[in-house]
Formats: sequence, structure tokens, C-alpha cells
Amino acid sequence: MLAIAELIKATTSCRLPNPRGHYIAPYYSQVKRIAWQYVKDISHPIPGMKYNDSELRAQFPGGAEIQLLGGDNYHSLRGIYSDFAVLDEYANMHPALWGEVFRPALSDRKGGGIFIGTPQGHNAFYDKWVQAGELEGWSRAMYKVNETGALDAEEIQAAAREMAREEFEQEYLCSWTAAIKGAYYGQLINQLEANGRITQVPHDPGLQVITSWDLGIRDQTVVCFWQIAGAEHRLIDVERFVGVGFPDMIAKIKTKPYIYSQHLAPHDIQVRELGTGSSRFDIAAGLGLVFDSTAVPRLGVQDGIQAVRLLLPKMVIDRERCHEMIEALRQYRTEYDDKRQVFKDNPLHDWTSDYADAVRYYAIAHKAQQISFSLDRPDTTEYDRTVI
Repeated sequence: MLAIAELIKATTSCRLPNPRGHYIAPYYSQVKRIAWQYVKDISHPIPGMKYNDSELRAQFPGGAEIQLLGGDNYHSLRGIYSDFAVLDEYANMHPALWGEVFRPALSDRKGGGIFIGTPQGHNAFYDKWVQAGELEGWSRAMYKVNETGALDAEEIQAAAREMAREEFEQEYLCSWTAAIKGAYYGQLINQLEANGRITQVPHDPGLQVITSWDLGIRDQTVVCFWQIAGAEHRLIDVERFVGVGFPDMIAKIKTKPYIYSQHLAPHDIQVRELGTGSSRFDIAAGLGLVFDSTAVPRLGVQDGIQAVRLLLPKMVIDRERCHEMIEALRQYRTEYDDKRQVFKDNPLHDWTSDYADAVRYYAIAHKAQQISFSLDRPDTTEYDRTVI
């Protein structure tokens, strides 16, 4: 409620014309349940209030408005302006929601915002926590249950007994290091970080580059760039495309200073579109990029996840260019069935899925010994072709 009260205060006290405030939750389906009634309860005493329940919009006398939004379709929010924004459970949102949508939306109004939520490891929310302790004009606060008086000691002790230790530390003690519930790769990513394998990984011009693609249709496409040095699989770069045509993606890949040995994609790249009769395999080939359509055999999702688990200890990841990928792999997790109180067999489909799938296709090809690269430097005339 504190964040909503601050949102109302900041929006209604803004002196610019037609102030706009926004409250954003990870999913549109949840934002009404967690915030809408609080907005109405706090603002109801103000004379002349109007509420649009279908649009989740509160209209204040004088022209100010507050609207509740979901971060799951953040592309649709581009172009709005905002005077104040509350991002609730930011750890479960795509990091681009802030950097590509709401930070620019606040700029011309010199607006402000609040990030709130439960820690879920070292992700984008954690980065904001660190930044808030370093940047001028930012502040931060942590409210642990044993420091607030919100619950009595008996209830805290009961919760500690009945919950898994990592759940209790995360939900009640605001631990940034507790494991994410149901995460497939969280502990492995933490181990890579502890072992110094998430670091600066510069492109080695003496090694060829392999790409692995997760091809989005209506959402984003993610492309990974790999180099192999001995037993080490180096993830040197990641590209994310949103709202970009396939030919433009190809053009972007070809502008990079890499010499490619192989482009990996799932089998459905061969599927022909009804409208054109062409597949994306054909389109790419026509633009000079040939996918290896047989290197990624069909494999169940769980088997592919296991292939990634086996690959991760052999990986080295560039911290800067692959930042979003690192957080996606850390957060990629299974769905939880609240009714049956068990984890489902399928991964949760959210912003992390496309990143995780791009790595999974590479891991499957590696498991099938279908990765192809040259042991010699690319500027030589004869290549010793190796498949692993």
C-alpha cells in the first residue's frame, strides 16, 4: 500500500499538464488482483474520482490519471509518457521493460519511480538494488519480517518450521542468495559465477563462431554466439530482436566481425509459410546465411534441459554482452501447480524462455556431436573440420 500511496501522491502533485502514473505487475492477469482495490480504497475519499474497471484506470479531478499495466506484453507500452511508475516484483519482469520502455517514458517529464518486490537471486532487481546504493538521487530500503513488527514471533517461527529454508529466507528475510524455487539452472549459474567463469570473454578472431537461434514468430528472437577453445564453450555475445523482420536480423548478424562455421536452429525453420510458400530456411539461404537444419535433432524439452545442465560447467560467459542471458538462465524455471502443490513437467513460459531455448538448441547439437568448426585459423586456406 505504501507504494500505491506514493504513486497517487506523486501523480496528483505533478504540476505538468495531464499527469500520468502507472503501476506495473509482471502479468496483466494479476495486476488487478494485487493493486486495483488498493488504488480505489486510497483515492476514494477524493471528491470527483472516476474509475474505469475494464481499463484499470483511475481518473482524478484536474486531469491526472493512474493506470494499472502488465509487463508481459511490454512492447505494446512503447511510446507512452509517465510521471511516476511503480514496478512491482521487478525480478519477474523482462529487464528491457525499464531500460527500453519506462526509463525513456519518464525522461521528458523528469518523473520518478519505485521498484518493489521479493529478492529472487542476483538478477535485474538485484542490479537496481546495488545501483540505488551508488547513484545520486536514488535510495533503497529493505524490510525484513523480523525487523518490521508486522508479524509476531510465534508466526515467524511457525513459518520457518513449515517452509523450505530457501523459501523462508527469500520471502521473509529478503535474501538475495536464496535459490529460486523451481529454477533449472540457478545453482549452476551461481557456481559459474563463483568459479570466475562469468567474466570478460573477448571475441578471439582466431576461432570461428557458431550461432544458435530461437526463432520467435510473434515475440522476440534470440541468437547466441559461441566459440570453442579446447573443452571450453565460450558464449561471447547474444542478440535479441523484437519487432524486426527476418531479413534485417540476417543483415545484423552478417555485420558482426565474426567468421561463422555453423548456424543452428530448430527443425521448424524448414516449415513453409502459407502466405509465401517459403520457409525461413529458404529466406536465410537467399540472403547468404545457410542454417544447418539437421544439427539440432528433435528432443524432448526435459532432455534438452538436461543437455544444458551437462554443458553449463564447460561454459564461459561474457558478463557484459550476455547480461540478459545470464539472468534468464538464472531465472528459467518450471511452472508450479498451486492446486496440486507440485511442480509441473513444463517450463514456465515468460521472457526467459527464448533465451533458454537458444542455449538449449546449442546444447542438443553438442550432445548429438553435431557442432562443426575449424581448428585452424579462418585465414588459412585448408581447414581441419571437426565435429563435436
